[in-house]
Amino acid sequence: MRRTVRDNGLSLAFVGLFLLTLVAQSFVGQADNNEQLLQHGAAPVGYLEYISSSSFVVDVAENWQSEFLQFFMFILATVWLVQRGSPESKKPGDEGVGTDRDQYIGEYALDDSPAWARVRGAQLWLYSNSLLLVMGAVFLLSWLAQSLAGQISANEEAALHGEPAQTWAQYVVSPDFWNRTLQNWQSEFLAVAAMVTFSIYLRQRGSSESKPVGTPHHTTSVEAE
Repeated sequence: MRRTVRDNGLSLAFVGLFLLTLVAQSFVGQADNNEQLLQHGAAPVGYLEYISSSSFVVDVAENWQSEFLQFFMFILATVWLVQRGSPESKKPGDEGVGTDRDQYIGEYALDDSPAWARVRGAQLWLYSNSLLLVMGAVFLLSWLAQSLAGQISANEEAALHGEPAQTWAQYVVSPDFWNRTLQNWQSEFLAVAAMVTFSIYLRQRGSSESKPVGTPHHTTSVEAE
């Protein structure tokens, strides 16, 4: 058990932090939601009712979709784009998908390579792009969930003010939907740009996201190995 925890410490730590913050968000969100309901003369809702409500779902989904869009775009961009000196990039000249030898595909597979790396055809294509496909699928599903829950939440808010309800098609082109969406997208893209460029000149000793402390600024992580 101790070895399992040590070998999976990074993922376990962040899954734990995710669950803790999600639970905290649910309690704080319930309190904020009930304050707004009371201001409009409506009855407050219980915890279970709140976490199954559109208000909670839309707040969660709008953050999930932007996070997975960030990873989708970064994974795709790093196939073809490079940044000299950044440990987040391949070295200049290595743009592209690489050769079968570089990727340990087919006859170049290692003894313990995944089974689908040894085959050709659709299986190899799917496995070769599986990370991007899954990230993209989670992004699209989260964005759909955001739009559906957002429509319900917006219509509930409109009802409190005596305003007409919107259809889903009307909501997904509304300022409210795109304000929620774009304020998350811009922050995610800024975070990626900062990580890529700051890591050229700044260091964190012991982190896999940083170059060794004494590595020259112009050297990428691949070149330093």
